[in-house]
Amino acid sequence: MSKGPEFKTEAELCAAFIAALPKGWTAYNETEGYDILLARADGLQVGIEAKLRLNPEVVVQASKEWGYNPLAAGPDFRAVLVPSGHAQRHMSAICAMLGITVITMTHPDDTTERRYGWRPPAFRPDLPDKNTNRYWSGREHDWYDRCPSARCKLPEYVPDVGAGHSAPVSLTNWKIQAIKLLIILQRRGYVTKADFKHVKIDPSRWTRDWLERGPERGQFVAGRYTPDLKAQHPTNWAQIEADFEKWKPADEVAA
Repeated sequence: MSKGPEFKTEAELCAAFIAALPKGWTAYNETEGYDILLARADGLQVGIEAKLRLNPEVVVQASKEWGYNPLAAGPDFRAVLVPSGHAQRHMSAICAMLGITVITMTHPDDTTERRYGWRPPAFRPDLPDKNTNRYWSGREHDWYDRCPSARCKLPEYVPDVGAGHSAPVSLTNWKIQAIKLLIILQRRGYVTKADFKHVKIDPSRWTRDWLERGPERGQFVAGRYTPDLKAQHPTNWAQIEADFEKWKPADEVAA
């Protein structure tokens, strides 16, 4: 029997999973150390690590040393995402013992399970259901509630980056602050120590390595080493700039 289509990369696997998410879930890619940090509309979180095979490496990644610090922030649930047919039975059993859910993803072009017009779910098991608090199906539990003391802190904006890449780019809270600073710099032509304080970012490296001294005392202007975060996060840059009136400094910056 011929094999169905296969996911070629973890990034492709993650993209297919995100495309199949039900309403009410938002994917924060490459956030808080996870390939995908899912957030439900009511705040519940699922931290997911993706691999093309269920192996010890991804199990360790998903574990995040949970248990060593009971006060550490974390998602409500931990999971690994693998292609359907690549969740080896004994490794799945180990995941269950560790409280890690194994999500198996069917390739969008795979038609092997279709019967009489019926198509199987894009992935199994279903995500936690807030309406019924159903975290299990059948005889075996699917989800293992970690009951963290605090959930992961989500960035203000949904990252405009892909998930599952070998050298991931993350949208951290520091980057959001840095983008705000660079938008001020772009609009005004310079920034001051007051601007660093306003966006809550340490000026040390900026004033030492990334910016140059301006024509007036206390001013800093763009230089050859100024980070180009607009090229790195074009969508998030546009979103943050669109919200300028909400976060701008007290002394208005001309557009």
